[in-house]
Amino acid sequence: MSGLETLLISGLIILIGYVIGSIPMGFIVIKLFKRQDITQVGSGRTGGTNAARAGGLWLGALTGLLDFLKGFAAIWIARIWLPDLIWPQVLAGAAAVFGHNWSIWLFLLTKRLNAGAGTGPNLGGAMAIWPPVILVVIPILLFFLFIVGYASLASIAAALIIVAVLVYRAVYIGMPWQYGIYGLLTMLIVIYALRPNIKRLIEGTERRVGLFAKKSL
Repeated sequence: MSGLETLLISGLIILIGYVIGSIPMGFIVIKLFKRQDITQVGSGRTGGTNAARAGGLWLGALTGLLDFLKGFAAIWIARIWLPDLIWPQVLAGAAAVFGHNWSIWLFLLTKRLNAGAGTGPNLGGAMAIWPPVILVVIPILLFFLFIVGYASLASIAAALIIVAVLVYRAVYIGMPWQYGIYGLLTMLIVIYALRPNIKRLIEGTERRVGLFAKKSL
């Protein structure tokens, strides 16, 4: 395969990652099961937390699983098409997180571009890179989500743990260093998407979830 062919296939893989990431799973799930527009509920985002607000815990969990699979699939497609190259995996996974947060499909359906925070596909991508990462991230994610009570903090904590684990493994275990770049890129994407939430956290007006959800009513 020539360098140009590799470059073209890499670009296609990254585009596919974005397109897969852009599928607004929460919008589809809530529309199918509840006949509601999730963008008109709660935060208006299409991720698992807002899907749970709109349709209950099980639909929120289903949405989270489908979002997780988007990031996982993006990296595995890259791995299948170009098994000897790391960068297409890294960029396709990051593109899936970016697409989840700024979805062209959601824009076409609702004229709303901002979709989510990227936690589901970020975790899926990280698991595709190194499966045991889920054993580290999930308990911390659940702690911040249900005990601390802030979905935004849970997303930030998950992104920070993912980058810490991948960078640690790149430095000390010998994992390809490009995977650490995946963690850094997705952390920046997640934090950028959560700017309004961070502002509300500082002001003390952020919506609470989990055990403390009723206190925000």
